[in-house]
Amino acid sequence: MVVKDELIKLGIVYSNISLGLVEMPEDISPLQFEEFRTALKLSGLELMDDKKSVLIEKIKDVVIEMVHYEDELPKVNFSDYLTEKLKYNYTYLANLFSETEGITIEHFIIIHKIERVKELIIYDELNLTEIAWKLHYSSVAHLSNQFKKITGLTPSFFKALKNKKRNNLENL
Repeated sequence: MVVKDELIKLGIVYSNISLGLVEMPEDISPLQFEEFRTALKLSGLELMDDKKSVLIEKIKDVVIEMVHYEDELPKVNFSDYLTEKLKYNYTYLANLFSETEGITIEHFIIIHKIERVKELIIYDELNLTEIAWKLHYSSVAHLSNQFKKITGLTPSFFKALKNKKRNNLENL
């Protein structure tokens, strides 16, 4: 709403606003651009006009959407999935991401998959075998090894911690 209000206030014509993206049918003047940038900054938002920064955010969005919000992960390799979604060569995406973020896309995906595993353990609707299958791990052992590498805990210990906290709360 803030972005839309600022665009209207500044008299800037736009055709579409979606999360993180404003489409404009025509270029705006450098003065309008700076006024818009300043207005957004005052609202605590940042204008990303650098195409590479925008692409990095799109990579993150695709990964987060894929891991956290899709009912099922795609059957294709993540590299093919990103290439298809973003219409860029995967090597270019991977190099750009690594240079900018300091980690690989693969590590970013693993971090988010482990966050998803934690959510699924907390929801307690699926067992580890089902979680491993849902998130396309080759085995429960592979999931457990990755989980421990990222969190320092085994999935079983994490689940026991969650249960212990719940029991403590029930006894209050």
